[in-house]
Amino acid sequence: MLPESAKSYLLNAVYQWCVDQGYTPYILVVVAYPGVSVPSGYEKDGRMILDVSPRACHSLNMADDWITFNARFGGVARMVDVPMAAVAAIYAAETQEGMGFADPEIPTTPPSSPEGGGVESTDKPIGKSERPSLRVVK
Repeated sequence: MLPESAKSYLLNAVYQWCVDQGYTPYILVVVAYPGVSVPSGYEKDGRMILDVSPRACHSLNMADDWITFNARFGGVARMVDVPMAAVAAIYAAETQEGMGFADPEIPTTPPSSPEGGGVESTDKPIGKSERPSLRVVK
């Protein structure tokens, strides 16, 4: 099994490769994983594909344990928090090239959020000055 510390480096490397090639980086997230905070209604079969390209999200932070960013869902800006362990794949939308990971084991205790608090619902909009949007691919 891949150590989580290596996973963040690999995700960042594939992300940067996608951006450098002019491709659209997508991440596949297991939404049932504790700590995942994404708007409901966009998932399919317990998974969600998120466009993390610079034009689709704002303030992207891919740290060792978390991926956080602001994006628009249905025209409403939302904060997205994803534990690194919940990411099942990262790939270029145009070519499907990228990297997949083993499905995460769902822990019995939720991880702490990137800010150190509990998981917050993203049902509340963030500031209206945000312009990025997020496309959901089915």
